[in-house]
Amino acid sequence: MLYDAESGDFTLVAGGDTMITRRLRVFKEDSFLGLKRLFQDADVRFTNLEMLMHEFEHSPGAAGGTFTGSDPKNLKELEWLGINLVSCANNHSYDYGEAGVLTNLAHLRDSDLVYAGTGRNLSEARAPGYLDTPQGRVALISASSTFSESGRALDQRPDIKGRPGLNALRFSETHTVDRTAFDELRRISSGLGLEALKDAQRRFKPKGMVPEDTDTEFRFMGKKFLLGEEFGVTTRLNARDLEGNLRWIKDARRMSDWVLVSVHCHESGGHRDEPPGFLEDFARRCIDEGADVFIGHGPHVTRGIEIYKGKPIFYSLGNFIFQNDTVRWQPSFNYDLLKLDAGATPADFYDARSEMDSRGFPGDSIYWESVVIRCEFRKRNVHRISLHPIDLGHGRPRGQRGRPMLAGPDTAKKVLTRMQRLSRPFGTAIKVEKGVGLVQL
Repeated sequence: MLYDAESGDFTLVAGGDTMITRRLRVFKEDSFLGLKRLFQDADVRFTNLEMLMHEFEHSPGAAGGTFTGSDPKNLKELEWLGINLVSCANNHSYDYGEAGVLTNLAHLRDSDLVYAGTGRNLSEARAPGYLDTPQGRVALISASSTFSESGRALDQRPDIKGRPGLNALRFSETHTVDRTAFDELRRISSGLGLEALKDAQRRFKPKGMVPEDTDTEFRFMGKKFLLGEEFGVTTRLNARDLEGNLRWIKDARRMSDWVLVSVHCHESGGHRDEPPGFLEDFARRCIDEGADVFIGHGPHVTRGIEIYKGKPIFYSLGNFIFQNDTVRWQPSFNYDLLKLDAGATPADFYDARSEMDSRGFPGDSIYWESVVIRCEFRKRNVHRISLHPIDLGHGRPRGQRGRPMLAGPDTAKKVLTRMQRLSRPFGTAIKVEKGVGLVQL
C-alpha cells in the first residue's frame, strides 16, 4: 500500500507579511474568492503573522513604530481564508513585552494554526512547528534578523528561567572606508572624548569585552570600521545563532517529510530591493542542511527569487494583508512623537503619521502590490513555481485598503516586471503567461 506522503508530491502557497485587524469572510468579490481558492487548493498555506493577538490587556514593550494588536477572533478569519501555517518571529513580536508574547502564543494554541518563531524560551522559539498533511509532515523554522534586543528569547539555565521572545538571527556589520574617512573618524572620536571612554571601559570590564583598536580596525559609535581602498559594508551572521538554527533544521529534516524556513528581515544590501549578504548566506546554508523552501519577508516590498541546488529561495514576498493603520490603539509615546495631545484619537494619529496618506506606507503604491507564490513538488523535485500578483488597494480609504485581491492586468504587469528584474541577478528567469509569472526551472 502506498501512502500519499510517499509520492513526494507537495504543494505550498505562501504570502508575505500579514497585519490583520479586520474581518475577511464578509467579502465576496471574485478576485478575493479566487485568492481564497488558490490557498485552499494547496497542502500548506503560509503567511508571516506580523500582528499580535490580544485585547490590549498588557503595557507596551520596548519596540517602536506601529504597536500591533488585533482581536484574537481574527485568527479564525485567516483559517477561513485557508491559512494553516504561520511564522511569528518578527520585529513586532515584543510590542507588548513578555506578556504580549505569551498571550499571543496562548491564542495561537487555541486556534488550528501551526506556528513557529516565538516561545517561552529560546529552545521553544527555535524549535519547528509541525503541520500534518496528507502529503506528509511539514516543519517550519521561523527566525527574525530585525528585533528589539529585549525581545530576543533566551535559554534556560539550571538556576534561572529562560526569557520569552523570538528566535533571533543576529548579524554584525563592518564598514570599510578610505584613509581620509578613517583618519577623520578617529579624530572625531578623540575630540568628543569617546576614546578616553573606551579606554576606561577596557580597564573596568573583563578583558576582551571592549575590543582593542588597531591601525586598520576602529570602532566608532557602536560601528566597526576597516581601512580600505573604497567604501563598502559587509555583514556576517552571528555564529551561535547560525549554528543553533541549522541544528534545528537538521533535526526537522529527520522528524518530518518537508522543511520550510521563514526569516523576517528588514535589512537591505546596497539598496532597498536587494537582500543583505548575511540573508543570502543563511538561505543557502538552510538549503544545504535540508530545507526544501526558504521564505523571506520583512521589508514590505518584494525581492528576487533564487533557485539554489534545485530548491527555491524567496527573498521577500512583500505584504499579504496590510491593515496596520486600523490597529485600534497606540501607546501614548507614539502620539507624543507626533506632538499630539491626550485628546487625539487613533485616526488623528494615523493621519498625522502619514500626513493624510501622502507619506510612509500609504504614500507609495510599492507597498500595496506584491505576490503570492505557488510552489509544486513532484517526486520531491520542484516541478512548477507560479507567481500570482495581488493588489492591496493603494489609494483606497483606510477602512478598505490592506485586503489582498488577485491583481488586475495593469498591476499584475507592474508586479511581475519587478519580479523579473529583481530575480535576474540570481540567474532566475520568469516567464509571464496570462497575468501569472512562471519561474523557469
